[in-house]
Parts: sequence; C-alpha cells; structure tokens
Amino acid sequence: MNLNTITEVKRPTSAEQIDHWRDGYAWLGGGTWLFSEPQVSTDTLIDLDTLQWPALQQSPEGLDIAATCRIADLVHFAGPAEWSAVPLFRECANSLLASFKIWNAATVGGNICMSLPAGPMISLTAALDGVCTIWPADGGERKIPVADFVTGNHANVLRPGELLRTIHVSAAALSKRFAFRRASLTHLGRSAALLIGTRSKTGDDLLITITAATPRPIQLRFERTPSAMELRRMIDERIPADGYFNDVHGSADYKRHLTGYFAEQIRAELAQPGAGT
Repeated sequence: MNLNTITEVKRPTSAEQIDHWRDGYAWLGGGTWLFSEPQVSTDTLIDLDTLQWPALQQSPEGLDIAATCRIADLVHFAGPAEWSAVPLFRECANSLLASFKIWNAATVGGNICMSLPAGPMISLTAALDGVCTIWPADGGERKIPVADFVTGNHANVLRPGELLRTIHVSAAALSKRFAFRRASLTHLGRSAALLIGTRSKTGDDLLITITAATPRPIQLRFERTPSAMELRRMIDERIPADGYFNDVHGSADYKRHLTGYFAEQIRAELAQPGAGT
C-alpha cells in the first residue's frame, strides 16, 4: 500500500542521529505491517536498515538477535550441535500468518513490537527466556524479559521514541529440550493457541509458555515436573476464565480448552527421559 502521508524518509547510520522524537515519526523495519494499512498519523519513516546491525551474533554466552533480523535469517541459522532448541526457530516461523515469502522482509523485532497475542516471534523468544535490550530516546539502555515486554493485545512497554535493539537468548536456554504445540481454526490461519515447553537436559525443571490463547505471554515455571493435577491448578491460578483472548480466531472457551490440553501433552512428553527435541 502507498502511504500518501509520508513526506520524508530518514536513513540514519547511527541511532544517535535521531536525537529528537516527535509525533508523526515511525521506525521502519521490514514494513510488512506498516505498509499494510493507512498510517494517517505518520509523516516520517526512519529506516533501520541503514544502521546495518548484524542480524545474528553467536557467542559462548548465547545468541544476540537484532531487532532488524529477517525471519529468513533466523530460520536458516544452524548453531552448534548442543543448541538443541534451534529447530524451534523454524517451528515458530511456520506459525506466522503470512507466506514464507514474507520471511525475507519481516523482522523479528517487528513481530515482537507489534505485540499481538499470536506473534510467533514473541512465543519463540519468551519460551527461551529471551531478554530485550531497549534504547531510550534520550540515550542509555534498559533490559526487560520478552515475557514482560508484551503487556496486552497490541500493547508493550515501549515509550515514544524507544527502539528495540536486540533480543538475547542464553546458551543454556538454547541447549534445552522442547515440545511445541499449536492449533488454528484454519490451516494457515492465525494461531488460536501456541504453547512451548522447555526442560533442561539433566534437570527436572519445566517451563511452559502460553501464547496466542492469552493477550500476553503467560509462563508456568516449575522446579520439578508437576503432576497433571498440579499443572491444571497452576493454569487456573494464573489464567482466570476471563483471561483468555476472545476473537474470530477462537472463542475464550475454545482457547482455554486448548491450553489445558496442550499443556498436559507437553508435560507428559518432556517428563519422558530423552523426549523432546
């Protein structure tokens, strides 16, 4: 879609060049949402491509994913053999409500900053205990877990002019076993529920991250594998009956059912020695 309200496109080579933020500015990453509908209150786009951030930076500490990293780059990342959770990248990319062609334009940061309940990059990075680095408009930086970054449907912690720089995923999280469950009312439709469970290879811990069924990520963290009854009780404590996201992609009751059903499948799968990818 043509954005006929845009009068200027800025192409900074460093974030410091945007030293004043005003109404009408918008960061431009992949643009897959920005160009999908009119942006009547926006007159200036700030192109993040010219910052030339490395898409992925691997280190012994883990993986730094630039906000501008294309989903295609993430999907094709191999990583060391011990990072057993890397196949989850493709699982979540395949959960996008978009053609695989969009992978070459859409960015990880854009999907997270859209902060939709069914944002699969939110599901991925929250499930792996990712931590966002945010650059405030006045300089410096602050860090916040992805699970706390999204606060509701299309809502997050970003303040005007703030920029999501990277998402860090630790080597420990990338080395976990995982189980993935997703359902949609249509074959290629938006997720009604997307749950990911992770467990240390040598521990009895369990982390279940619930997305799409709820307005924001909900995490259930256990030091040891719970019983089916303990898991069900924890879900009901953390998500009240009216805490499920009701929309055309699934009723709240349907999403509540899927959440309990998938969570139990994940619990049972990861409780088996050596199970999980």
